[in-house]
Amino acid sequence: QVQLVESGGGSVQAGDSLTLSCAASGRTFTRDVLGWFRQAPGKERDFVAAYRWIGRSIYYRDSVKGRFTISRDNDKNTVDLQMDNLKPEDTAVYYCASGSAVKNVVDASKYDLWGQGTQVTVSS
Repeated sequence: QVQLVESGGGSVQAGDSLTLSCAASGRTFTRDVLGWFRQAPGKERDFVAAYRWIGRSIYYRDSVKGRFTISRDNDKNTVDLQMDNLKPEDTAVYYCASGSAVKNVVDASKYDLWGQGTQVTVSS
């Protein structure tokens, strides 16, 4: 059974770091995009970052550029999101998602497999 499972969330202070990990089972990602999204209470689910296997392209939303780093670990079959210099506005539930026909990586509707989410809370 295909599954995505996020881990690594938690509660931190502004300026701290966290690393989220998305573990994949039952699926080969060589033709997929793996994306990270987040959803704060009362807000829409927003794109954060994505990794496209073909071409190894990486994408970030503007507000996290220079602070967040997305990377893959082939041995563990995971895609990690290293988050540095966290800000209170980064507080949200973070989801990883995978899609096999994703042209526009920021469009959540193009992803067909989602994890359950992990909470990130950043206090000022």
